[in-house]
Amino acid sequence: MRAETLATAAAFASIRGEWNDLAAGSASEPFLRHEYIAAFLANFLPESPLWVATLREASGRLLAALPLVRGVCSIVGFRARALMSPTNVHSLRFDLLVEDSGGVDTNAGAAAIRVLEHLLSEERWDVVMIADVPADGRAWGILRAARSLGLPSGAWEAQRSPYIELNRSHDDLMGGLRAKFRANLRRRRKRLAEIGEVTMERLAGEALNESHLEECLAIESSGWKGQQGGAASLEASVSGFHRDLFREPSHRRLLVLYRLKLAGQTLAFHYGIELNGVFFLVMTSYNESFGLFSPGHLLTEDVLRDCAARGIRRFDFLGCDLPWKLEWTSLTQPHHWLFIFRDSLKGRFLHRLKFVWTVAARQLLTNWRMRVSALGSSLRRSP
Repeated sequence: MRAETLATAAAFASIRGEWNDLAAGSASEPFLRHEYIAAFLANFLPESPLWVATLREASGRLLAALPLVRGVCSIVGFRARALMSPTNVHSLRFDLLVEDSGGVDTNAGAAAIRVLEHLLSEERWDVVMIADVPADGRAWGILRAARSLGLPSGAWEAQRSPYIELNRSHDDLMGGLRAKFRANLRRRRKRLAEIGEVTMERLAGEALNESHLEECLAIESSGWKGQQGGAASLEASVSGFHRDLFREPSHRRLLVLYRLKLAGQTLAFHYGIELNGVFFLVMTSYNESFGLFSPGHLLTEDVLRDCAARGIRRFDFLGCDLPWKLEWTSLTQPHHWLFIFRDSLKGRFLHRLKFVWTVAARQLLTNWRMRVSALGSSLRRSP
């Protein structure tokens, strides 16, 4: 395998077709498609220098790719030169892109080793950081290869994303939920129906237009996310990211919008991506004026029923394991940040600082708090 580096936006754009051919023929998810990464770079990292590692066979066919950017990061307060995945809370999931053809594990393992060798040939970094890699991600192969070479490295769990397997009837799925939760859903749906007609609408393909996205952004900004500054529409980079993706035909064909309506008024929405039998929930919110009716939960029930009826095998909530998501499932997928430090004095120091000394300090603090709590409880029980 021949390793190459793409260092300009033009070079990255030039391989869009073969990049997406690779993505379509691999086990990757929509978040590694070329248009997704390109929109992310344009809106969140427009000034960051690219460092995209690609692997090709002798014939020139693209076999693997790992898009990174150059930057400066902080490791427990110390600055470090970094090669970093183009990720944040809006990128949702990331991984090494590898061709799937027969011996999947062999292909991924060989590609990971070759990517690491290519990384090591580049001198201008102290740490490589690859964020939000799922438990079955191919990028773990890079970390394993680094460990086999004795490089200082480590993994840090960032979040757990809930998901639901839809390989059972809707009644069975609902039967696995808390009885009180189910009763509340029935009662609130009945109360809402007393006000007006309640409907669920699914829009996809040509039925979707940009005004639907704008409605979603407006609903999100009007709720608690907007009040706390976390709504997608409040930051130009976030709203621009979603608009750019929507305007990209190859991405828009994957988009699906569900709306819960009361007499024609949208109360809640699920805006997501449907690919390879999975519905990925990218954005969701509800009209908080109707919060007492739990419109978000009512819509979730309707969406799960519709997905199962159409043969969707998994509903992926994405993001972290918020309490409202855990009402629906106990299944979660961990995501980690992978760190590989250069085998230098600074690299070894940064590794020990993050994965040895900081961990030990946190454990000491936890033990101290437990002892103080136990002592306080003992004193309160004393006569």
